[in-house]
Amino acid sequence: MQRVTRYHYLLVALHWLLALLIIAALALAALVMARIPNTDPMKMEALSSHMIGGGLILVLMLLRVLVRTNTAHPPEAEVGNPFLRSVAWMSHRALYALVLVQAGCGVVLALQAHLPEIVFLHHGTLPADFWAFPARRIHYVVSRALMALIALHVTGALYHALVRRDGLLSRMWFGRRTVAASAPPEPPASSPSTVRS
Repeated sequence: MQRVTRYHYLLVALHWLLALLIIAALALAALVMARIPNTDPMKMEALSSHMIGGGLILVLMLLRVLVRTNTAHPPEAEVGNPFLRSVAWMSHRALYALVLVQAGCGVVLALQAHLPEIVFLHHGTLPADFWAFPARRIHYVVSRALMALIALHVTGALYHALVRRDGLLSRMWFGRRTVAASAPPEPPASSPSTVRS
């Protein structure tokens, strides 16, 4: 009898790749794109990168959901407190949901503003203000919620690494996935990761 101690290698790779892409997309949108007027030619280049990146995030996130639901994974983490366990359970599912909602809002906004033909086919000009579209407001609110959840996720990872020192982070890293069911738990590890996927 085998016990699963790590997530599937594809899920691990998707976790870290998506973490980089999502943080980069949020940071570039909030710190760079928002400051570029729609009349500036640089806005077209920024939108092109943002739309391609957002599309990639959507495809990879859907793949991640598929892998997550079709592979064996470690049992729920023990956090030492029922309230924290509930927060961890809800926040992880909220991360999946919000990333998909954010990408979906981006697609809706792009279609409403005719961005595919403007940005990629160079037909027409950008609207004066994206805030005229309802999807823009949702896109903004969800981006801020995602930032808060990512901060909570990192805080949880630090809690496990520095306070509990339970080796939980090794579950979201590469290595042997199973051990004998009778084997003792692995000692705390220092491999990089996050709380759970």
